[in-house]
Amino acid sequence: MKNYKAIFFLLFFFAVTVVHAQSSNDLKRQREELTKQLEELNHEYEETVNNKKATLKQLDLLKQQINLREEKIDNINSEVRNLDNQISESNNSVHNLQSQLNLLKSEYAAMVLFTYRNQSAYNKLMFIFAAKDFNQAYKRLTYLQQIGNYRERQAGYIQETQTELHGKIVELDKTKKEKSNLLLDQEKEKQTLGKEKNDQVQVVANLSKHEGQLKLQQQDVQLKITKTNREINIAIRKEIEEARRKAEAEEKAAAKAAALKAKAENREVVAPRKVVKTNSEVLNATPEAARLSNDFLGNRGSLPWPVTNGFVKQGFGIYYDAENIKNESYGWDIKTNAGASVRAVFQGEVKSIRNISGTYLVVIQHGEYFTAYSNLKSYNVSEGQKVSTKQVIGSVATDSSTGEAIVNFAIYKGTSAVNPKIWLVPN
Repeated sequence: MKNYKAIFFLLFFFAVTVVHAQSSNDLKRQREELTKQLEELNHEYEETVNNKKATLKQLDLLKQQINLREEKIDNINSEVRNLDNQISESNNSVHNLQSQLNLLKSEYAAMVLFTYRNQSAYNKLMFIFAAKDFNQAYKRLTYLQQIGNYRERQAGYIQETQTELHGKIVELDKTKKEKSNLLLDQEKEKQTLGKEKNDQVQVVANLSKHEGQLKLQQQDVQLKITKTNREINIAIRKEIEEARRKAEAEEKAAAKAAALKAKAENREVVAPRKVVKTNSEVLNATPEAARLSNDFLGNRGSLPWPVTNGFVKQGFGIYYDAENIKNESYGWDIKTNAGASVRAVFQGEVKSIRNISGTYLVVIQHGEYFTAYSNLKSYNVSEGQKVSTKQVIGSVATDSSTGEAIVNFAIYKGTSAVNPKIWLVPN
């Protein structure tokens, strides 16, 4: 029974260790990813500083660095807590294994002592021949054999427990060392965070000297965003209205044909009941549009990115700018390489191409869904053209003041913007 308990304890501890290992690996991967992002941001920030451009970009990069740095510190705190749990469990395991080893040694010593006192062949034979009958003699012989076998097994258990105990002690020392390194890394990150916050204060002070010029820059950016959103909505509403007019024209033609047929057959003409269709029904009125909508929906989570290389600088939803002013993003701002090709994420038809303050916007329809690609330096498609998945539709523009190449990408279901995160394949 004691051996079963020992085996159960070892299996339980192994299962807990595996869970912790998985959690530790996840946290380690997150920390490595955060470190990589911080290195990229730091490189970009250093370029800005070296160019002596104390602009909103510099402040924005600092804010991103501070947020990532704080996230990394939180990640390290989670790792340290996880390691503390592992150290506590390892200490308990070492204690339990040591207790189990002491018990096994004590039992083995008693057994050896008993065997020593009764080790002579004469005593064994006397023990066997003192039996009342043959069956009892056989049982006594079997008992002596079992004692020998049991002693060998106990010796094996002692050896296994000693090996396990040694392994746990080595693992415990390794975990303690890992925790110590993490705490050093955490202290380093806190010092860097303090420096970045000081830099942020200095940059804000520097930017305040050029507040008027910066506000104009910010207004220009916001005006461009407003124009882009307005043009996207105009293009989508135009398609909805055209589809609605077409549907109404088809209904009138069908009603007229029915009336003529009724008149020819000398039947009473029944006026058709007017049905108000939703935007979804209007946009999916044709079999081709319905098929495109279903195919687009069926590829949710696996659509390709509009650029082959890039990362999301500004996500979907509510955000606050450098002056802590509340804004809303209806898509993703994806930073990529200068002059990078922009491609359609799904097959569809180009519905609108507009010039927005010197850059271009392309809107593509996919049934009841629309994708919009703005801040293009150039385009190589035309309105009404059918495009395929991953077909290049233009190239991204580069901001002359910041040097950033950012494509603005949005997805709409009818007139409602949806988060690209749940549609595009994870990058």
